[in-house]
Amino acid sequence: MLIRLLRMYLTKYRSLIIAVIALQLVATAAMLYLPTLNADIIDRGVAAGDTGYILSTGGWMLLVSLVQIVCSVAAMYFGAKAALGAGRDMRHDLLHRVNEFSAREVGRFGAPSLITRTTNDVQQVQLLAVMSISILVTAPIMGIGGIAMGMHVALPISWVLVVAVPVLGITMGLIIGRMIPAFRSMQERIDNVNRVMREQITGIRVVRAFVRERYETQRFGVANDELAEATLKVGRMTALMFPAVMLITNLTLIAVLWFGGHAVDDGSVEIGSLTAMISYVMQIMMSVMMASFLAMMAPRAGVCAERICEVLDTESSVHSPAVGEEQTADAAIVEFDDVEFRYPGAAEPVLCGVSFTTAPGTTTAIVGSTGSGKTTLVNLIPRLLDTTGGVLRIGGVDVRDQDPDLLRSGIGVVPQRPYLFSGTVATNLRHGKPDATDDELWEALTVAQAADFVRAMPDGLDTAISQGGTTVSGGQRQRLAIARALVRRPAVYVFDDSFSALDLTTDARLRAALAPATRDSAMIVVAQRISTITGADQIVVLDAGTVVGIGTHDELLESCPTYAEIAESQLSIGAAQ
Repeated sequence: MLIRLLRMYLTKYRSLIIAVIALQLVATAAMLYLPTLNADIIDRGVAAGDTGYILSTGGWMLLVSLVQIVCSVAAMYFGAKAALGAGRDMRHDLLHRVNEFSAREVGRFGAPSLITRTTNDVQQVQLLAVMSISILVTAPIMGIGGIAMGMHVALPISWVLVVAVPVLGITMGLIIGRMIPAFRSMQERIDNVNRVMREQITGIRVVRAFVRERYETQRFGVANDELAEATLKVGRMTALMFPAVMLITNLTLIAVLWFGGHAVDDGSVEIGSLTAMISYVMQIMMSVMMASFLAMMAPRAGVCAERICEVLDTESSVHSPAVGEEQTADAAIVEFDDVEFRYPGAAEPVLCGVSFTTAPGTTTAIVGSTGSGKTTLVNLIPRLLDTTGGVLRIGGVDVRDQDPDLLRSGIGVVPQRPYLFSGTVATNLRHGKPDATDDELWEALTVAQAADFVRAMPDGLDTAISQGGTTVSGGQRQRLAIARALVRRPAVYVFDDSFSALDLTTDARLRAALAPATRDSAMIVVAQRISTITGADQIVVLDAGTVVGIGTHDELLESCPTYAEIAESQLSIGAAQ
């Protein structure tokens, strides 16, 4: 999975990688050549007292060293440029894929996990790519070249390398093999820490209201301790790796000096060749250490690559047609034709046999008890979910045959829990229409009964709004979300219990102002308070996902026991108050 991901994103930077390989070849060749020059100086220059030879060869060594440094720096620069570009492309594709997901896929992964995969996981793969581009070229050449050159300059003691290199490779393999499951556990626990932290920050008001700070602190402490434990487990194995490498390296050097000293004594190896052999041993061990360091990073990056590919390979359950069909009727006509929706693996459908039609200039209210499928029904309209049975048509065409962007551009959605983005009042309202003028914004705010409190803000439309809209009250947040939908002037308005935080007076004024502003559109309103929808043109009553009544308020009081029961219970509560 890791190789597939790197190949997918590094192919675009093939020219940079080729340049890196060429530069690394030159730099590594220079590195391998330097000990030979050093041996020649010792054996030919120092032994013979030839100062001219020492100076000329020394100058040549400086030039070779300069070439090595320049090539190494250039290779690292181009390698980093390629790896960072690949990381940027990964994040772009992940976000693009997540934006295509329906509510089903987002719920499957969870927001904290998706955030971790887009940030931390990509960073780990990107870091491995940076190291791989340089090490995968340098380490093999340095290791194999060092062995070859060591055998060339000091063949009688080269058997030391034949023993040391396999021992080092086996030791690293045993350690790295135990690190793979540890890295997988660590990434999962990072997800858990992000999830707990996100819940606590988002729900800070609830935590404080119920005096649960101590409990939430303990809950985060457990998640944090589990992450620390997993990280320490990896850290212990990492700490074991480098002492093991250094132990084997030092033992190899001792063996080279011991047996090399005897070889010098009997004349089979010259002193310069012995010093070159020591340099090659260090280069070989360095190459193995570099490969070990890369191998140490690979398990974690491999786990991260699996998680990234899992997102990239997940197809959205909401598919875009190759060529979208254009609407053939008024865009305000929404037709549910025996619609069913069932979650994967669910024994029973959430919605079953839902049929009704809206018309321009009319209001359709959706009522029902908690869990009856109201929110699921309205999520089908902008294709946040797709029907699993029946047909949903908007403008006379099945929504699955329409381009999702064009479909949604004609729908103004105010969700059950309105969300405001960090920015200003104006930037939030322009989510509905980026080129909207200030006059259009104020007009929408006036209809939404939000103009007064926006004018009272320090900077009016330019007043800063924090992420989630936590700097305004719940009622203000709802009215700003309604204004955002009004700015778009869509053919269909979907209000999913969007007036729940408003007092009855503001609710009445808002509904009265909405009527002329939406005269050419269809309004679909999910409501909990029967008193606010008595004037709706049609009311759809849901019970356990099934339509049990359609009609006006008066008609349903006579013909639908479920609606009559809901109305009676609310009226009795109102009378008691």
